[in-house]
Amino acid sequence: MNVKIEEVEKNKVKIEIEVGADVLEEGLNTSYKKNAKRFTIPGFRKGRAPRSMVERYYGVEVLYEGAIDAICPDYYDKAVTENNIEPVDSPELDLVELERGKPFIFTATVVVKPEVKLGEYKGIEVPSPPVLVTEDDIEEELKKAADKNARLIPIEDRAAQAGDTLLIDYEGFIDGVPFEGGKGEGYNLEIGSNTFIPGFEDQLIGKLAGDSDKITVRFPEDYQSEELKGREAVFEVTVHSIKMKELPVIDDDFAQDASEFDTLDEYKADIRKNLTEEREDQAKREFENTLIKKIADGAEIDIPDAMIDRQTERNIKEFEMTLAYQGLDLDRYLMLTSSSRDDLENNMHERSESEVRTRLVLEQIAKEESLTDTDEDYENELRKRAEIYKKDYDEYKEQVSDDLAGYIRNKIKTEKIVAFLTENAKRI
Repeated sequence: MNVKIEEVEKNKVKIEIEVGADVLEEGLNTSYKKNAKRFTIPGFRKGRAPRSMVERYYGVEVLYEGAIDAICPDYYDKAVTENNIEPVDSPELDLVELERGKPFIFTATVVVKPEVKLGEYKGIEVPSPPVLVTEDDIEEELKKAADKNARLIPIEDRAAQAGDTLLIDYEGFIDGVPFEGGKGEGYNLEIGSNTFIPGFEDQLIGKLAGDSDKITVRFPEDYQSEELKGREAVFEVTVHSIKMKELPVIDDDFAQDASEFDTLDEYKADIRKNLTEEREDQAKREFENTLIKKIADGAEIDIPDAMIDRQTERNIKEFEMTLAYQGLDLDRYLMLTSSSRDDLENNMHERSESEVRTRLVLEQIAKEESLTDTDEDYENELRKRAEIYKKDYDEYKEQVSDDLAGYIRNKIKTEKIVAFLTENAKRI
């Protein structure tokens, strides 16, 4: 195989690949075997005619397409690997010479990974404010826990107030016609929870158990349903019961009910510990993200559009998976948000470009500093995962797919790079 490489424009190369006539002959034979059943020749059962008869009856050209499919991908991959070319998109193939008995020559024009000129990446100054947990923070957590452990007490001697929970039936109408999704029965609604359309809950204040009334509201202009946004609606509402939230006294007894601790002081100490750990983790992530962004922004890269487009496609697929968990598909989401796929792609473009830039910069730093994952790192990570999933290590290792293995190795490598950058940063 002979290979010539020519840079045709920024981040795009043309690879001319020449293979011998014998390789073309092997490709023609592969094409014949793969397509033999397609050929019908008088005097032979379908698929049983020898290759020589197929070529005589149809012409050797009938085998060319299959031969190209058999030859080009393998020799393209080989040329790319042997010449350290890093494609970021599918190649555009063109035939230069295809004639039996002569060398087979084709070209592959492909977008390649861009050159990355790093700026400073050691000694970068990044703010690192201290992590603080105040008494007010702890009190706020205790209030949340008390709210979760509150009792609902039936109220019969007064009207509904903010904070009460009402058991209601409701049905909404627009211009006297019920609309989809506007009806509910036996619904518990806390006044002030902002669960319903603005203005709905406020109009329940002052109602008594057993009351039936009409409530008029207007859907927001940015409401997700195109049919309802900005429209005035009338809801017929029946209040079946009113309950008042009774909060527990925050003392040692509360601590025993709400936690594993015997005293309120122990419970508070645990809350402080958990809040501190959460905020330290958050501060660590913010520090790393700020550091990496400063380093990425300081690099010079001419990123090919193909890389950004591919990253956008990956992001959209991940978004579709997130929607699926919520019981939505992309078409439904686009309809509810009155947007198009083009709108979604445009909105994701900036994020995708940032992600590609960051990935390229981290990869270049890894090369400069010889940072990589090792087999030992990989084995240790597998052992941790096997322990988490309570599986035998060897059994778990056998179940790890190639995609997951690649993800794990990339994760290990990225963590090493981030750790290196963090160690060499200046906290201010």
